[in-house]
Amino acid sequence: MPRVAIFQHATNCHAGTLFGHLAADGIVPTIVRLDRGDPIPDLNRFNILMVMGGPMDVWQEDLHPWLKDEKAAIRTWVAENDKPFLGVCLGHQLLADALGGKVGPATVGEFNLLDIALSEEGRRHPLYAGFGESKRGVQWHGAEVKAMPDGGVLLASTSDCPIAAFAYGSSAFGLQYHVEATDQSIADWSVSGAEALRLHPPGYGGKLRKQVIEGFAELLGNSRRLYDNFMRIAVERIA
Repeated sequence: MPRVAIFQHATNCHAGTLFGHLAADGIVPTIVRLDRGDPIPDLNRFNILMVMGGPMDVWQEDLHPWLKDEKAAIRTWVAENDKPFLGVCLGHQLLADALGGKVGPATVGEFNLLDIALSEEGRRHPLYAGFGESKRGVQWHGAEVKAMPDGGVLLASTSDCPIAAFAYGSSAFGLQYHVEATDQSIADWSVSGAEALRLHPPGYGGKLRKQVIEGFAELLGNSRRLYDNFMRIAVERIA
């Protein structure tokens, strides 16, 4: 049974549907609440690392000193040990930053349910096996990966986010979009991240939540398929 660690950065930025998939497979992950002062455990105890989103930015090490240790841990996990990694939103950005890529404020912040277009490489990659040329996903971010680390492979983009997903090494993946999101995620983020919605009309968060509810069967199916693909890659890597 895979041993999974999850780095979490805020109460409302949990593993969501991914946690449900793990539970359905009988996997109980170890949750590390870095924002609450949890130390990074001995990662030799684990063979899969997932890193979730959060309201902080990768460059805010003065405000969140634990980011330095987290980046160092990710660098060791991926660059030195080439072990399975899945990063979502902030986790995607931390992966890029830790490996020498560039992260900065988004040219266009995305807070929407959008089409995620797979690159030519993405359409061939086993992470996206069973998907077509595009899939829908929730985007909720004001920062983005500006440049992938050397060796990164572009897997997906949106119209306003050129690097919506990338691969590194044998089994490390960053997703800017929220594969774990539910309609409750939208409700929670609309409250905690109200400032991010200031350019949108009143009630925008509620309308987006309604869209996610209406399309949730599709979104959950996409989440499960990507999770299954990732776990298949991970299990082959750690076998």
